[in-house]
Amino acid sequence: MTGRPAGRPLVPAYLSTGGVARPSRPRLERLTVLARDPATLLPEGLSAAELAVLDALSGGALALVEVAAVLRLPVSAVRVLTAGLLDRELLLARAPMASAAHYDPDLLKRVADGLRALKR
Repeated sequence: MTGRPAGRPLVPAYLSTGGVARPSRPRLERLTVLARDPATLLPEGLSAAELAVLDALSGGALALVEVAAVLRLPVSAVRVLTAGLLDRELLLARAPMASAAHYDPDLLKRVADGLRALKR
């Protein structure tokens, strides 16, 4: 008898979503930031995978792809799970920042000027 290959989950990913293949919120991206309000009471009847998502977020906010890595599930399965939790208002989600919004060109110019002044 051979053992289970290392790294493979015991339960197939589609079973963790209850057989649901598509998220109810198609706009969830890999870098969507998820957070849990610790004051929110958890309803009865949550699946083990949903509880695992909530538990992964108990320490603070994570990107959807990070939750998938923590749970060792495919991103597609975590999208389905988080969409269901968002529908029940058990999670908060924030879209990732656009790349143009990451920096202020004026601030970068002032920093570069300051570095040049230090070099002299």
